[in-house]
Amino acid sequence: MQQLTMEEVIDQAIAREEESFALYEKLTAVVQDAASRDTLRFMAGEELKHKTALQKYKSGELGTEAISLRTVADARVVEALGAPDIAGPLQHKDIFLFAAGREKASHEFYQRMAEVQPPGALRTMLAAFAAEELRHKEKVEYLYCNAAFPQTDGG
Repeated sequence: MQQLTMEEVIDQAIAREEESFALYEKLTAVVQDAASRDTLRFMAGEELKHKTALQKYKSGELGTEAISLRTVADARVVEALGAPDIAGPLQHKDIFLFAAGREKASHEFYQRMAEVQPPGALRTMLAAFAAEELRHKEKVEYLYCNAAFPQTDGG
C-alpha cells in the first residue's frame, strides 16, 4: 500500500464517516418501526461526531491526547451471524446486526490505515478511531442480543 500523507488519510476517514452517515440516514427512511429509526438516527449522529473529531484533528484543534484508547471486549456476534440482507423488510434486531457489520468494517478500515503508518501522531490517532469503531460495534452487538433474545419472566 502506498504511503499517504496525513491529510489524505484523514480525508479518506472523513469520507468514510460521511458514507456511513448517509447509509444510516437512508435506512431511516426505509424501516417501519420507530425504535429502529431512533437507533439509526443515533448511529448517524455518532458518525457525524467522528467526522467532526477528524476535522478538528486535521485542523490542529484536537491532539491525540484527547482521543481515548480504552480496551474493548469484542463479542464477535456479527462475525458469527453475518450481516442481514437490507434489501428486504428489516426487523428491529436486524438494524443492530447491520450496524454492527458497518462498525466492524469501519474498525478494520482504521486499523489497516494505522498499520501502514510509521509510529507517530497519525498512527496513534488512527488506532484510537479504530478502537472507537470497535466500541460502537460492541454497543450495537449488545443491543442486537437484547433485541434478538429478550429477557423473559422465567430468567
